Amino acid sequence: MSKQEKGFSRRQVLEMTVGLSGLAMTGAVGSMFAQEAKRTPTRILTIDAKPEPIAIDAAKTAVIVVDMQNDFGAEGGMFQRAGIDISMIQAAVAPTAKVLAAARKEGIKVIYLKMAFKPDLSDAGPSDSARFARRLKIFKFGTRIKSPNGADSRIFIRDTWNTDILPELTPKAEDIVLYKHRFSGFYQTELDSILKRLGIKHLIFTGCTTSVCVESTIRDAMFRDYEPVLLADCTGEPIGYGLPRSNHEASLLTIQVSFGWVSNSNDFIKGLEARPIAATNKS
Repeated sequence: MSKQEKGFSRRQVLEMTVGLSGLAMTGAVGSMFAQEAKRTPTRILTIDAKPEPIAIDAAKTAVIVVDMQNDFGAEGGMFQRAGIDISMIQAAVAPTAKVLAAARKEGIKVIYLKMAFKPDLSDAGPSDSARFARRLKIFKFGTRIKSPNGADSRIFIRDTWNTDILPELTPKAEDIVLYKHRFSGFYQTELDSILKRLGIKHLIFTGCTTSVCVESTIRDAMFRDYEPVLLADCTGEPIGYGLPRSNHEASLLTIQVSFGWVSNSNDFIKGLEARPIAATNKS
């Protein structure tokens, strides 16, 4: 018996031996420890932003696409049918597409959020809610329609044309797509657990609408100690659009002062292109 073994009781030695054997026999656990032991490559890039530039590790970054779906940004979708101007959401599509292409090229994970209800509206809220009744009257959740492509669809219902991602931003096979039924992408979804499993710290936000679902998700991200960066030209807000000071501008100011950083698509892409050669994180 070695000197180290003499320092433990027979029971302790047996427990350690059985425990180590169990880990060796469990491939998933063994793989997990191997991954933890492996050095993590870091890819530090600096994004020009307000209130100040931020350095992020691309290996610990994800791009979040909030609700860029037909109901919000397409002709024939829920917003357009309700008489809401969607031009600012449509204007965010092209810069968002460039950001997604650049992010995928760098191996940055892309996560889509889609807001929708189940076909029976059971997750839409209590039937006696005055707020839900008001929104149901305006937006007509669940109403059957013919989509622009001729397919049968339903307003704001899962797995229909209405809640499909806008075609210019169609998810790729390697992307993650999550449904949500409230403004925040963290509320009763797997978003937080997925981000933790991926080791994500920095979140690059795009999507609509700026002051509702995007800001709600950014607030919840900050509450969970993520570092959110909103790309201002990749988001849009109909509320207050055209006023001297819009809700979109108010959200940008609130976010850069209290919740994170505000940048734009060009500065994000420039940061990717100018990043230094990958180093190794030994911690």
